[in-house]
Amino acid sequence: MAVSIGMRKAYVYESLPATAKVLMDLLQMHWHNERPVAYGVREAAEKIGCNRNTACKAFKILQERGFINCANESLFNSKTGSKTREWRLTWMPFDYKNPSHKWEKWQPEK
Repeated sequence: MAVSIGMRKAYVYESLPATAKVLMDLLQMHWHNERPVAYGVREAAEKIGCNRNTACKAFKILQERGFINCANESLFNSKTGSKTREWRLTWMPFDYKNPSHKWEKWQPEK
């Protein structure tokens, strides 16, 4: 499954900054039906070729527009190791349930 043509033509997607669109593709490449996508800001910044602040903004925009939901927060532990934030992609099935398509409800601020 991929980002559908219908989604790509929707204003909610078309108006995304390029970094957020690339991030969506990166998240989808790591998608599995049975578990959330573990993907962090540092990894995204490196793959996109931007600074961490820009990558963080891309995650925030995707959340605000309903493309992703945070499934599990990140964890830092110097003894047991760190755990990156985990995401649910709302345009993809998850845990054998249909996609929520939360992004379809997004409206630009007036």
